[in-house]
Amino acid sequence: MIIFLLGVLLLGVVNADVRVFFNKTEIEVHMDNTVFIPFTIENLSSDVRNVNITAVSSNLNVVQVNVSNFDPFLISNGIYKGIVNVSAIFLGNAEVYLSVFIERKWVKSDVINVIIIRRVRIIDHVFTGSIALLVSILYINFGCAIDWDVCTKTIKRPIGPLIGCVCQFVLMPLISYTLGLLLFPDSPEMQLGIFFTGISPSGGASNIWSMLLGGNLNLSVTMTTLCTIAAFGLMPMWIFTLGKHIFERGNLTMPYDKVATFAIGLIIPLALGYIIQKKLPRLSRFMVRTMKPFSVILIVFIIIFAIVTNVYLFKLFSWKIILAGMGLPWLGFLIGIAIAFICRQPNQDIRAIAIETGIQNTGVAIFLLRFSLKQPAADLTTVIPVSCAIMTPMPLAVLYIIKLVLDRRKSNIINSREKLQNHQAATASTPLPLED
Repeated sequence: MIIFLLGVLLLGVVNADVRVFFNKTEIEVHMDNTVFIPFTIENLSSDVRNVNITAVSSNLNVVQVNVSNFDPFLISNGIYKGIVNVSAIFLGNAEVYLSVFIERKWVKSDVINVIIIRRVRIIDHVFTGSIALLVSILYINFGCAIDWDVCTKTIKRPIGPLIGCVCQFVLMPLISYTLGLLLFPDSPEMQLGIFFTGISPSGGASNIWSMLLGGNLNLSVTMTTLCTIAAFGLMPMWIFTLGKHIFERGNLTMPYDKVATFAIGLIIPLALGYIIQKKLPRLSRFMVRTMKPFSVILIVFIIIFAIVTNVYLFKLFSWKIILAGMGLPWLGFLIGIAIAFICRQPNQDIRAIAIETGIQNTGVAIFLLRFSLKQPAADLTTVIPVSCAIMTPMPLAVLYIIKLVLDRRKSNIINSREKLQNHQAATASTPLPLED
């Protein structure tokens, strides 16, 4: 390559008569595919024999190119038509051009922009459908387990939900905006990725973790529902204020239909669970008993399946991506705890508010990115919400394991005390033997 560039600089004379050009200015190629791009050389002499054609890619990590040897017998009326082999290595885009050496002179072609995108696979649809089904079943369980009288009282005196909404839709957007500027000062796409994650409503996983970690499930579900509804107005507000500084495009459109789908997706299974609780108490009790193990299975399934379906994104992981994935949710947990503690909320409510603040609906963030950006930037920037989705459960899982150990130890202590009390009671009731 160095010798090639030196040759260009030394010879440096461009043959103005010969033209080299592609038939297109831009082309999209699916990742891991190879395509053939035609090119044309015009105004060639019929006796030309010594022609060297070199294909050049601006980013070999994304696109690799090569061109077949020049065949002078393919020249017709001074025109030569050839093909460049383009191999799509990874998501991104690269500029491809040809350098043609003809009779001791160099001719450079125009540039074609090659965009590498990802093909939508069957496994992507299977993942989306299976998650939707399992989460719906879980929310039916929630509907069976919720104390609806407590929910009504919570809505009438919404101190907890108000604290959660302030944390979710005021503090989290500001944190995500700041993290984006600090970690990705020269990458507005990555800034947009973490910002869209920060302005998304709390996800359904917050209800699962609230239940597993002994938080107030009634408050958690109420907050999730209210935050999802509030997202209709607050997400566009942030997109057109702080988001405008990151992504200067005034034609961003809020995907109201997608947010509405999430809201309805919460309400319908909850309502079904309510009906089961009132009409089928035996089935309701069974579903409540299976709720915790089912929740654990669902979390493990989501993590494993998400990693399998998005394994290609791990090539993009860097320390900054990992730090962003940890920083946003973990700071959310800490801020939620601090605000709820300052507001003197009960212990169970503090847990629910902290979890609700830290867990973002990364599915909404990914949709917003894919809706707002062109490919492949849309797929590339989803590495941020994917990183958040992977890093979010880590401290929660550690706390859950600690809680299990402490609960088991507490249970053992209680059992030991009961056995000791029973033994003492039995000993006290046994009459002593009479002496001779």
